[in-house]
Amino acid sequence: MKSKKALLSSAIALGALGLILTGCGSQAAKKSSDSPTKITAVGSTALQPLVEQAATNFEKQNSGISLTVQGGGSGTGLSQVQQGAVQIGNSDIFAEQQSGIKADQLVDHQVAVVGMAPVVNKSAGVTNVSMNQLRQIFTGKITNWKQVGGANEKISVVNRAQGSGTRATFESAVLKGKKAVTSQEQDANGTVQKIVSSTPGAVSYLAFSYIKGTVKPLAIDHIKPTDSNVITNKWPIWSYEHMYTKGKPNAQTAKFLKYMDSAKVQNSLVQKLGYISIHAMKVSKNAKNVVTKN
Repeated sequence: MKSKKALLSSAIALGALGLILTGCGSQAAKKSSDSPTKITAVGSTALQPLVEQAATNFEKQNSGISLTVQGGGSGTGLSQVQQGAVQIGNSDIFAEQQSGIKADQLVDHQVAVVGMAPVVNKSAGVTNVSMNQLRQIFTGKITNWKQVGGANEKISVVNRAQGSGTRATFESAVLKGKKAVTSQEQDANGTVQKIVSSTPGAVSYLAFSYIKGTVKPLAIDHIKPTDSNVITNKWPIWSYEHMYTKGKPNAQTAKFLKYMDSAKVQNSLVQKLGYISIHAMKVSKNAKNVVTKN
């Protein structure tokens, strides 16, 4: 049988161990509570610059939230958020327009409008085409810029990859069900911009926010790709920028989405980065591409 002295020593040792474990538990709990909530937004590269900059500004004011923004295309954004792999799926198209997506499981948060325009390498010597000519260029019927009043130069079509919301929007407005010519395909607006600017005879299409001085945007039927023309649907190639969540977003994600719709973003950052405020539109468009006046 243990002596009273031995029992006392054991009790003291157990008490000390308990205090150590309690301390460790408290430190772990504190560390856990101090860890920022992580929100990941994936998808549209057309929307990516806006969300990235908004996320940077938002994090400065909300130290408890960490935001990661990635591209990958609208199809990727929609599939990832549907699977629950990310909190936000960025898309240039309605979920109903994407094959394999159960739109009724997702909640649509429209945060901006993006105009899109055909762009050419400056060597093409063209500033305007008709809608029919543009359709024939992208379906392979017109193959040289001289056929539309430009330089005697072969046309090199650069398309966006399948699953791209920018491609879906462009084809819906321009091709009207016609099949695009087989050509090289690229995943991102930024990549397309670089290829068109460095490839003689190249043509593609970009979100307004990616149209820099190194490429030439084309007017269609003498209508220029401007914000004011998008707002009235005079320029028909545009889409909403959607940030989808799977069901109702958690409190932190909802806070960021509310920030995206705030005057601080809509009246400043949206315009600065080449987008159009969702609240500026004088028309509305549904998932079937039916446009009505507001």
